[in-house]
Amino acid sequence: MNARPAMNVWAAGMPIDTELLHRARDSRVYEVACETPLETATRLSAQLRRRVLLKREDLQPVFSFKLRGAYNKMAGLGHAERARGVIAASAGNHAQGVALAAATLGIRAVIVMPLTAPRMKVDAVRQIGGDAVEIVLHGESYSDAQAAADRLQAERGLVFVHPFDDLDVIAGQATVGLEILRQHPAPAAVFVPVGGGGLLAGVATCIKALSPQTRIIGVQAADSDAMARSLETGARVRLSDVGLFADGTAVKQVGELTFALCRRHVDAMVRVDGDAICAAIRDVYHETRIVPEPSGALALAGLKQYAADHPKTTGDLVAIVSGANMNFDRLRFVAERAEVGEQREAVFAVTIPEERGSFRRFCAALGGHDITEFNYRISDTHVAHIFVGVQVASRMDHGALANAFRAEGFDVLDLTDDELAKQHLRHMVGGRSPLARDERLYRFEFPERPGALMRFLERLQPDWNISLFHYRNQGADYGRILVGIQIHTEDLPALQPFLDALGHRCCDESANPAYRLLLRADGSR
Repeated sequence: MNARPAMNVWAAGMPIDTELLHRARDSRVYEVACETPLETATRLSAQLRRRVLLKREDLQPVFSFKLRGAYNKMAGLGHAERARGVIAASAGNHAQGVALAAATLGIRAVIVMPLTAPRMKVDAVRQIGGDAVEIVLHGESYSDAQAAADRLQAERGLVFVHPFDDLDVIAGQATVGLEILRQHPAPAAVFVPVGGGGLLAGVATCIKALSPQTRIIGVQAADSDAMARSLETGARVRLSDVGLFADGTAVKQVGELTFALCRRHVDAMVRVDGDAICAAIRDVYHETRIVPEPSGALALAGLKQYAADHPKTTGDLVAIVSGANMNFDRLRFVAERAEVGEQREAVFAVTIPEERGSFRRFCAALGGHDITEFNYRISDTHVAHIFVGVQVASRMDHGALANAFRAEGFDVLDLTDDELAKQHLRHMVGGRSPLARDERLYRFEFPERPGALMRFLERLQPDWNISLFHYRNQGADYGRILVGIQIHTEDLPALQPFLDALGHRCCDESANPAYRLLLRADGSR
């Protein structure tokens, strides 16, 4: 990480760090927020062999920490500013904080939310804010919503309540850090989820002022890592797009103020993938019997990864559970991917001879491992292709299992990290067809929202035959579609312009070995 720059100075003449600490201590957040508990995670502490504590911001009235900053900002507005009304952009949790503040303080609010915001969060904003709030849905990420909010602010003369890049908002979020130190005087490290950086900047600044030996570690989803990239390069980076599974932290560019504070006070950043987040959601459930949203479990996913990478470090670790506004429809996706994220499931494609005794040998090679999924369909007189999921203790078991299969003379593919296999093929094994000649296979992704699949189907009108189509609504951030297109080699030059015109992320899976083994018909090219 880059060296920390010289301290900025606040406009009033006071160093900004001191000013932020002062505002945090004088914050009015407790007019609506509660001091949330810092609870020991007993199961995880035993598993990681060090004390793990969860800061339970999911217990706030709007089920996330975001009301702290929103209320602190709006409570400090003057009479003329309140009369003008406020506007905010949010993926959901900041919107609920603004809605609660608006209803409590009697301030009119316009809230712009992306179209991809979970419906539960949109409905909650309506319920909390009532007649005080007008909701505008626009764009596919927080950054898109912010751009629309900027236009509306100029048109209507409203006061902008920024979700992260505002000193009063950061001061409100910083009260989380002050509470942690009141509840534990000197944790070894505090893990903070990061989107635009308001919570991280506030917590880091206050904790470093009062407990400089405590390490502050930010955690981001690997596909929404604007803060991590910015700190690595020493300048704010703008991402072209962001992942939407952890929608509460899906920010394309961090704030100027939050970046300056994080650059000075944050010790490290950790990136985690969606499977690790799903595993952390399950961990929080096991510890608390609540289900955090993906961004709410982000810090714990980073804590677990950090602990695994630094096994010799000591001291208590704190993870901020930042929110529990989970879209119920996502639970099946989370449950399915949590096993892989915890590295407790390995997925293989195994080819065995189609002869008596082969299945017995296959089962013997599994040893004492439990089978989580088994798919097979007769398709060949000589060999059988099996798609199997197996419970494992760790990723080290993958290689041992693969070697056990090979020792029996079986060909094996480890598909645990293969998105095609995990998203589609596990539901389609046995789908070979002698009619599917000259087939090309493509995997598409699009932001999941009402009507998105229908719009995709309306665009999918090529002159070539569709030989395969698979879609499964998993309640996830993106809709995922697998399409087989029959096209002769001489027509391939015309295919790419058609794929580009669809306007969605596209991956050519025609050469994927799992497809060739489990779905591809003989004679396909």
